[in-house]
Amino acid sequence: MRRAGAIGLLLLAVGCGGRRDSRRAEAVPVEPLPIAQDTVVIPWTNIPEAAWLGGRRWVVVGSEHDAALFLDFDARKAAPVGGLKNPELVKPYGVFAIGDTAAIADWAKSRLSLWTWDGKLAGSVPAPAFTRGVLPKVRDAAGHYYFEVPPLSGPDGSGLKDSAAVVRSDAGLAKFDTVARLAPLDVAEIHEARGKRYERLVFSGNDWWGVRPDGRIWIARVRRNEVSVLFEGKEVRGERLPDPVLEVTRQDKEQYLTRFPDELQAMAKQLQYAPFKPAFERGFTGADGLVWLRKSKPLIDSVRRYQVVDTSGTLTRVFSTLGQGLIVAAGRGTVLVAEQFKGGLRMMELRLPSPPPPPATH
Repeated sequence: MRRAGAIGLLLLAVGCGGRRDSRRAEAVPVEPLPIAQDTVVIPWTNIPEAAWLGGRRWVVVGSEHDAALFLDFDARKAAPVGGLKNPELVKPYGVFAIGDTAAIADWAKSRLSLWTWDGKLAGSVPAPAFTRGVLPKVRDAAGHYYFEVPPLSGPDGSGLKDSAAVVRSDAGLAKFDTVARLAPLDVAEIHEARGKRYERLVFSGNDWWGVRPDGRIWIARVRRNEVSVLFEGKEVRGERLPDPVLEVTRQDKEQYLTRFPDELQAMAKQLQYAPFKPAFERGFTGADGLVWLRKSKPLIDSVRRYQVVDTSGTLTRVFSTLGQGLIVAAGRGTVLVAEQFKGGLRMMELRLPSPPPPPATH
């Protein structure tokens, strides 16, 4: 009964949670993306954070490798930001673009450092005390910075049940306002000999968000499977997005456990799992202000879909890729794909096909 009830609630959320009808969205055709011709190989083993810097230039950050690289697809080469053994970058973990400048978050330096394409440090933004040291994730055209400030988890993890805040500051980091709230994480209550604690459910989803140059905030609401747009304190809900309901299978759990070394297997086997995969795994803003959603897929499926949503929350295009590569950033008419292989990461630039013609009217 509990399983049937959970399925019913999820179907209700996916099918009835949006403001607009989804029949139009279901008719948006799927456009397969071509196999990449332009590839730059980097010796990393994890999917990076990335941003487009104009033309055929990109920046990627690998937190597991304590490294940041500029990718030049005209020259087909990668170069470390600021040169080899750059003392100005210690533990980079996030990146976004301010025009053609790379803004790289570094938790060891407690700052956001700004880098020009020629590898020069152009300035830095310190971690504000107001955000408990959290660094900005994006900046709008007016110079406002935006932060995602998580709740304090507390010693037993119960704080994970609270909402994270999207906080905006002025350019001088003197004034801060909470401009949005994200959905609380899905957590499980764990009972053990030392007491009660809370942990996030494996495979559970979360809201993703971003900011367009004009200051409009978008939030991909995972529980409603739609993209909302916030402006001047008002949230406008987008249309429901078409997706199947994907259960978390035994094979999903077994593959997840392979990530843990032998000495942690006993702990890992006590983890709690969500009954369903989220509708999307990741969301990010393209250079043109459109929202890209990386959709969840069955474990054995080799095709991955991406939904592109416009400034009103309306689905405009759906792309598909074949293989294990993941789109990690979108420029103007191009995307950057990262694919793991035995020798590292293939970073591939793909050009998007021209939009299909609008349907004929009678």
